Amino acid sequence: MSTIKAGAAQGGDHTGENTGFIILISCVATIGGFLFGFDSGVINGTVDGLQQAFGSTKAGLGFEVASMLLGCAIGAFFAGRLADLYGRRSVLLIAALLFLVSALGAGAATTSTMFVLARVIGGFAVGAASVMSPAYIAEVASARYRGRLATVQQIAIISGLFCAFLSNYLLAKTAGASTEVLWAGQPAWRWMFWMMAIPSVLFLLLLLFIPESPRYLVVKKRKDDALKVLTKLYGTAEAQSKLVEIDASLSADHHRPQLSDLINKATGKVRPIVWLGIGLATFQQLVGINVVFYYGAVLWQAVGFSESDALLINVLSGALSIGACIITVLLIDRIGRKPLLWIGSLGMSVTLALLVWAFSSGSLVDGHLQLPGGMGTLALVAANLYVIFFNVSWGPVMWVMLGEMFPNQIRGSGLAVAGAAQWTSNFAITVTFPMLLAGIGLAATYGIYLASAIISVFFVVKYVHETKGKELEQMEG
Repeated sequence: MSTIKAGAAQGGDHTGENTGFIILISCVATIGGFLFGFDSGVINGTVDGLQQAFGSTKAGLGFEVASMLLGCAIGAFFAGRLADLYGRRSVLLIAALLFLVSALGAGAATTSTMFVLARVIGGFAVGAASVMSPAYIAEVASARYRGRLATVQQIAIISGLFCAFLSNYLLAKTAGASTEVLWAGQPAWRWMFWMMAIPSVLFLLLLLFIPESPRYLVVKKRKDDALKVLTKLYGTAEAQSKLVEIDASLSADHHRPQLSDLINKATGKVRPIVWLGIGLATFQQLVGINVVFYYGAVLWQAVGFSESDALLINVLSGALSIGACIITVLLIDRIGRKPLLWIGSLGMSVTLALLVWAFSSGSLVDGHLQLPGGMGTLALVAANLYVIFFNVSWGPVMWVMLGEMFPNQIRGSGLAVAGAAQWTSNFAITVTFPMLLAGIGLAATYGIYLASAIISVFFVVKYVHETKGKELEQMEG
């Protein structure tokens, strides 16, 4: 049975469904993903500027780059809880405001402390958007195309990364280097941060025009408001039945959602679905993808490319990532989530193995790694194939699954814990990379990411269950 037919069988007649409106409000939510990507990627081109402005050591630089991720872990954790109290849309509005504050503050920072504070504020926003945007999409979209719409979130994230890389490249090229003065007497690296203010303001304004999640409204006993939203989304005929389904999924447990819901009352243990969410969130980072995103310029300069060429390679990686995510949009509601995950894990394992081989063949010349013969080309091709495999699989699919896999009663709390785990792992990988690079070298460092990719294959095969075609009310904890 095809995905569309399965969804139709579960959801009934879709003739009254306002698909265009659902897509429109989902796209507004994904601007949070765009800013998530932009804020994550903009640091890539500013590393030289930070070192020059603040005189950072290797450890200090690692903390400055990774400081946002501390805020992300906190933002992701509290966003899930705040969303249960005040609504998904309200949390996204707060995130939009924090994105704007961070963009202006990071670019204007005159000390390392000021910079770290601005980036942590941006981290609050990124963490909140990372869990709330896919959750909002999952809660307004029909099961028959929910995966495709939620995958658009990853396209938005990669588009944000791509735009950050492109903006960094163009600004640095215009100024002559990221550390050279560009406009108003300020160096290009500061303008790289200030550029993020534009999409931040757009996100803030557009969020004022989207409705609250109907599932949140039912949880808050605002059934009349929920029915109005459901009618606008699915039409009068289906709205009432949707309301009954949502209410029934919550009827066995009328108390306000709380973190203790993640504990199985009968056994006193954490629910297996929570461990699965933490596993998915953690493995997405342990494969080392954000080392490519955050330190791409440093990485490619370390193997012999100029700053300009390294920034241009980042633009290429961003474009390939967008293309890979488009493939996922076409496949995720057809073949499902689980097959994409294990295919991606296998592909990343092979390409990371090639990177380790290429890097292990190099030698240090004046502090820089020089690769013999065609090993530099092999490293470049393998790295971009690795990015493609990640963005066909773990990049979008992990966020899709986190947004839809938890039952209604524990969705906010489950997202809080899994999101915090994701960003804590991201922080650990990011802050350790400069030290590992200086201590054990690129080959051994990437060997750690390779081991994680191999383990993730077995994790998916043994523990991950398919969610394709299921309504959120069918999810079991």
